[in-house]
Amino acid sequence: MGLGVALGNALSGMGSNQKALDILSRNVSNAGTPGYHRQSMNVVDFSNGTGSSTYARGSEATRAFNATLQSHYTRQVADSSYANTMSTYLDRLQGFLGKPGDTGSLDTQFSSFENSLQALSTSPDDFSVRSQVMSNAQGIAETLNRLSGAVQGLRGETEGQIASRVSDLNNMLGSLETINGQLGDVQVSETGRSALLDQRDRVVSGIAEVLDVQASYRPDGSVALMTRAGVSLIDVKASTFKFEPAGSITAASQFSLNSAESKVGKLTLVTPSGMSLDLVQQGVLRSGELAGLVKLRDDTLVAAQNQLDQIAAGLSQALSTVQTAGTPATVGAATGFEVNLATMQAGNDFVVNYTQGGTAKSVRVVRVDDATKLPMDYADANGTRVVGVNFSGGPAAAAAAIQTALGAGLTVSNPAGSTIRIVDDGAAGTTDVKSMTARTTVTGTQGSGLALSLFVDGNNQAFTNSLDGTPQMVGFAGRIQLNSALLADNKLLVQSSAGGTLGDASRPNLLLQQLGSMKFAGSQTADGQPGTFRLNGNVTQLISQSLNYQGSVVANSLNAADTQQLTLDAISLQMDDEYGVDVDEEMSRLMELQNAYAANARVISIVQELLDALMSI
Repeated sequence: MGLGVALGNALSGMGSNQKALDILSRNVSNAGTPGYHRQSMNVVDFSNGTGSSTYARGSEATRAFNATLQSHYTRQVADSSYANTMSTYLDRLQGFLGKPGDTGSLDTQFSSFENSLQALSTSPDDFSVRSQVMSNAQGIAETLNRLSGAVQGLRGETEGQIASRVSDLNNMLGSLETINGQLGDVQVSETGRSALLDQRDRVVSGIAEVLDVQASYRPDGSVALMTRAGVSLIDVKASTFKFEPAGSITAASQFSLNSAESKVGKLTLVTPSGMSLDLVQQGVLRSGELAGLVKLRDDTLVAAQNQLDQIAAGLSQALSTVQTAGTPATVGAATGFEVNLATMQAGNDFVVNYTQGGTAKSVRVVRVDDATKLPMDYADANGTRVVGVNFSGGPAAAAAAIQTALGAGLTVSNPAGSTIRIVDDGAAGTTDVKSMTARTTVTGTQGSGLALSLFVDGNNQAFTNSLDGTPQMVGFAGRIQLNSALLADNKLLVQSSAGGTLGDASRPNLLLQQLGSMKFAGSQTADGQPGTFRLNGNVTQLISQSLNYQGSVVANSLNAADTQQLTLDAISLQMDDEYGVDVDEEMSRLMELQNAYAANARVISIVQELLDALMSI
């Protein structure tokens, strides 16, 4: 090997060493930088083409990157963000609801109210006992108001967060579009390109926190994004997210697949071509923070509000319902019952129990005068068939509608006035009417029986559970209040008729009895999404079921968040192993490079000495 070859080898080695030192320096200086990917350089042999000499040449810097691992990480970021969003809000909801038995919780408030009613049945003439009943009743009404306000407050927060995250998404997609353009520029330096790739991955991870995405990496380093549902977010140009807030969120502000009826903010995606897509209606959102916020706003928190409304409705109806048993009726060989429905209001009902072919059946006929809500025919949480009937056309028309709903085997008629009669099939013997009970809402504090409208709707309006228009139950927990007449005169808790004695415990006894015996069941119209847990039972059971259910939902969401975070941590550790900088390893490499640099320098020095010696001859 000649001196020229030796010198060339040494110089090429020093050049490779210098490039490797530059890369090593970048690695060490960015060891703690989030999202930085370790870089490395491979040294390859390079021939001059004649075979007379071979030189060392450093290749371009190689950035650590694993597309499969990156894809798993991006997916897990979205899933973890979704779970964390759900658990954060639901944990706050649990804080508002409290745990069973906690001071101020719903079950504790109701227990206090029920105990005070028991005391009233023992001492109806005691003013302080009556005052305590009113105080405890006020307490449970205020608790329901507070909880309803808290739920709607959380829903309002989700609307605000959706708007904020949409703005963030648009900014990040804009940044990614710019990065893609810069990566396609062949004039970008090696160092600048590596920095752009790091920034690309950081932006993609930021987008994944908000929205579930799939990334496709191109040979030039640019990236295309689409949702898991297959909706493109960015290819050459970025799509734009838009959010139209609904304003103030109330219990009546609910999502509907019918855009004209939906009363919550609208989230859309506008593609570069101008096509607009409603992300919620089309079910595009599957994970990420946005999906969690929408789920909370339109489903989970709505279900919590519905349960509060059912409790408030049950509490009001248990005290204000007049139950009128049907009178036995006979038409030839057919027997059954009839009941006068003159006081039946929208939302009131009557229940018919009968057997048909040896099978026991129960039908609850509800007055629904809103034609848009009909036909209405479903099974409630207790398995009772519920049928809606329009009574606005008069008893005869209502009887005909009931006959159509019940079908053959029973005969429904309007013998006179507001009376509805239902009898069996007589001699055929295939059906047998067992009972018929009307349940109407008391209209006054005295002279209408022992029932009492203690809890009323806004403006002192009686709660009848009307389904006409916006169902009265919707948001009732936020409006429930005490009857102003009883606030002015608590003797009405006892005196069911004017001038009645204060020693009569009949009314308190009936109120207590109906609180424990009246059963309520969640319906398809009050529970929002199909499959939602539906409450059923007396008021005590409704409260217990609601608290237990919400506690279970919170516990499950917290467990899911922990599981998703553990998975994300595991993937992050794997990424650290593949992408991270090990300073000790880099220092060891530095020693190798220093020794190699010194060796090359020594070769150059010796060649210089030999050349000087040759020149001096």
